[in-house]
Amino acid sequence: MPELPEVETVRRGLQPVMEGARFVRVEARRPDLRFPFPKNFADRLEGQSVTGLGRRAKYLLADLSSGEVLLMHLGMSGSFRVLHGRDEETPGEFLYERSKIAAHDHVVFHMSNGALVTFNDPRRFGYMKLIPRAELNQHPMISGLGPEPLGNAFSGAMLAAACAGKKTSLKAALSDQKVVAGLGNIYVCEALHRAHVSPKRTASTLALKSGAPHARADALADAIKAVLNDAIKAGGSSLRDHRQTDGDLGYFQHSFRVYDRAGTKCPTPKCKGKIRRIVQGTRSTFYCPVCQR
Repeated sequence: MPELPEVETVRRGLQPVMEGARFVRVEARRPDLRFPFPKNFADRLEGQSVTGLGRRAKYLLADLSSGEVLLMHLGMSGSFRVLHGRDEETPGEFLYERSKIAAHDHVVFHMSNGALVTFNDPRRFGYMKLIPRAELNQHPMISGLGPEPLGNAFSGAMLAAACAGKKTSLKAALSDQKVVAGLGNIYVCEALHRAHVSPKRTASTLALKSGAPHARADALADAIKAVLNDAIKAGGSSLRDHRQTDGDLGYFQHSFRVYDRAGTKCPTPKCKGKIRRIVQGTRSTFYCPVCQR
């Protein structure tokens, strides 16, 4: 499933063609995706302008002139394709041709600026909802989310407080959307390695007995921010289904330090360890048992 950097990459790709534009026509080509479409979905969108396009965790949020918010989730295999004019530029050496199977093009937005924004989702795990802006923060899909790791307030102290008393592994805690919003398996592994913290460590050890954050909490918060920013700059990771909106593959998967690198030498300078794969909560974890303590 796409994580925060992938969703942010998609948001940045959609922003120039959706923000400030109006929905001229909306095609919902089936009654549902993971969930049924909202009642009168197309009618409620048509004629409305997108006043802002944001992101919360792994959700795309389009503010509408009607006062509602179009919440969009990519699911496992969902992606947006943008066609604006006759030419479609796909820069980068990892060009990937989009699926041309029309049966997987489930939603099409015809924008007032001439852009055609198509949501394609072969597995249909994605979904879209319309929520009144005043009720968004109380909506079940939003209300329980933890802090944004790229927000100014995110810190080691905040991370330590969120993990206080937790007896689960640090890997499990960081993957919990109530602790940190938007992180998933890939970037948790990468951040833990950058911070030299073991994924097997108990989550509560991010805080001292006094409740103050341990130095490893500060290092981990900094590593989370760094790895997410690096991934966003690279266009997100392209594992299996994720593609940018122009069809181009992201580059960050070529910069993984540990993820999917079991058996290779640890990239930490002077470390003699090798990357190991273990299973935690049915998910693969990649780490260096030598420099991650």
